[in-house]
Amino acid sequence: MAAQTKPQRAPRWSAQRSFLVFLWLLALAVTLFILTLPYTSRQSSLVLETGQVSAQDVLAPYTLSYQSEVLTSRAREESADAIAPIYGPPDAAVARDQLEQLRTALTFINTVRLDNFASLEQKINDLAALQAINLNQETAQTILLLDNSAWQNVQQETIVVLEQVMRSSIRQGRLEEARRTVPALVTLSMPESQAQIVAQLASGFVAPNSFYSEAATQDAREQARAAVQPISRTFLSNEVIVQRGQVVSEADLEALEQFGLIQAEARWQDYVAVTALVLVMFALAVLFLRSRPELLTDTRGLVVVVILFLLFLAMARLLIVDRTVIPYIFPVAGFALLVATLYSSQAAMVFVFVLSVLVAYNLPNSFDLTLYYFISSLFGILMLKRAKRVMAYFWAGAGAAAAAAAVLLAYRLPLASTDVFGMITLLGAAALNGFGAASLTIVLQLLLAQWLGLTTTIQLMELARPDHPLLQFILRNAPGTYQHSLLIANLAEQAAEAIGADPVLTRIGSLYHDAGKARQPHYFIENQVPGSKNPHDALSPKESAKVILQHVPDGLQLAAKHHLPKRIQDFIAEHHGTLIARYQYAKALEAASGDEKKVDINDFRYPGPKPQSRETALVMLADGCEARTRSERPNTREELRSLVKSVIENRLAQEQLEDTDLTLQDLKVIEDVYVSGLRGVYHPRLVYPELDETTISALDTQPSLNPAKSKR
Repeated sequence: MAAQTKPQRAPRWSAQRSFLVFLWLLALAVTLFILTLPYTSRQSSLVLETGQVSAQDVLAPYTLSYQSEVLTSRAREESADAIAPIYGPPDAAVARDQLEQLRTALTFINTVRLDNFASLEQKINDLAALQAINLNQETAQTILLLDNSAWQNVQQETIVVLEQVMRSSIRQGRLEEARRTVPALVTLSMPESQAQIVAQLASGFVAPNSFYSEAATQDAREQARAAVQPISRTFLSNEVIVQRGQVVSEADLEALEQFGLIQAEARWQDYVAVTALVLVMFALAVLFLRSRPELLTDTRGLVVVVILFLLFLAMARLLIVDRTVIPYIFPVAGFALLVATLYSSQAAMVFVFVLSVLVAYNLPNSFDLTLYYFISSLFGILMLKRAKRVMAYFWAGAGAAAAAAAVLLAYRLPLASTDVFGMITLLGAAALNGFGAASLTIVLQLLLAQWLGLTTTIQLMELARPDHPLLQFILRNAPGTYQHSLLIANLAEQAAEAIGADPVLTRIGSLYHDAGKARQPHYFIENQVPGSKNPHDALSPKESAKVILQHVPDGLQLAAKHHLPKRIQDFIAEHHGTLIARYQYAKALEAASGDEKKVDINDFRYPGPKPQSRETALVMLADGCEARTRSERPNTREELRSLVKSVIENRLAQEQLEDTDLTLQDLKVIEDVYVSGLRGVYHPRLVYPELDETTISALDTQPSLNPAKSKR
């Protein structure tokens, strides 16, 4: 048995694996072609580099004027270099600190002078310990021998002189020059010997108080650069651009490039670099898909992602190269939002990272451009989540725009080359990027959903409109079924929210799950008028079952006619799974006297398939619970819970839920939700006692309980 099973499964897996490998290789080859096309398309007529000697005269093929970036940059740097370093104003804090240090030193000298127990030699040695000033023995002895009056004059004059010196601007390189001015500041009324002491003491505490301001200097140099107007060069037709034997300068090379006479020669290193980057990016995508094997089963979705990836990459490399603002407008985030909507949010995060790296590769500011694309796309994906309204896409676009603007402010605002107008232009580009991404997502989503049969949130919102033609058909032909579908939609949607399934898809699928009943509504009890004759009474059990079972294929036909997405059609096909029409089957057995051999059970079985998703399983369970509740009318909550639990256990016993990933915990949550929901709809009502005519007449004559009416 095992040997026979393997050969049956191998071809399917082998075919799928072969297709995925082919798809990966095709995408890899196209990506390499897109990124290496600029190298392979280069046709250089000249091979020249800066510093080489030209082997021929190069003439201008036509008249051309252009702004020379080389000459402009050179002139701006020369203008900036002409700006002398700028120093700040004198720092009063430095002056106060130096005066405080001087007073401390003078206090120390006073202490030494008043020491009556030390000899003159010891006092001279003590003064030599002063660190701020270097007093020789002669000066120290003179200070020690001064009388108190003279010493007081010296102290006061020293403080005054130092304060005068420190009021002026003193730079580090001009410190000695400032110290040489000290003697000239000493009062002329002081004796020479004392004046020298004042000069020596004050000079020791002179310090720089004006410091180099890099910010002010750079600002002045930037202003000098900005003041230089762009320099234009003009070459007339047949004018010599580079003479034979002339050393090629940067300006010459720029002129040749402007005429398209020379381009950088493609090297083998360029091809190796591109190939390495593409391989590692594709390897990242493959590793992600291997960690999420369930995504590989959605072959159609994966093909859509690859096509979108290649289209966005090709358009980006075609439009944004050699442009200044367009790279910041190109809506890479639109790719991210599309993949998140049509395929997977996690896959969108990985694939948009790959796209961001490849789009920005080898462009100016490639690093911050990569972050610009990736971070804005990431914000859009995370803000989109499960979009339940069209506005959700615009909010996601707004989030992407805000994130893009933040990246621009972080990486472009600090640059000296960024002016206010340029910054405003880039921020405007970021806003267009977000709006364009949201708009592109909505438009492409509708087109892809129409062509590829995919289900999108926008489609679901359209299907939820009460004026949809099929809903109107159900409402007019089978109002009971319409009300039943609304109840199932409410129950199933609440359960989907509780277990983490898709509530929007569940609700819309519930609205259409019984659409087939609208073709023959009178055969279904919810559409029959109370007291009217049941048409099934005139049919045999087999014929009755055939009519009942027919509502599934009828529903699928109506769904196809109204172009309902495949995921919505699944609700119609799967909401009864492969269950049996029990009532008709029981009637058939009763007619056959209980002989099961005389009754073909398949005549009473729904065509299926069994539910393939949690969402369709929720509708199956809600449908069964609602039908049993409407029929049996349980009086207590315990009876209702027992009924709901029996329906769920019945579906489990008949293996109707085996193709879904519902867990026992999910089923417990579903049970609680359905009990609460059905309890609110089918709650027991009070049975009012019948009143005789006398009592009714007495009640009619009672005064009104409304005070306003009583006054009247």
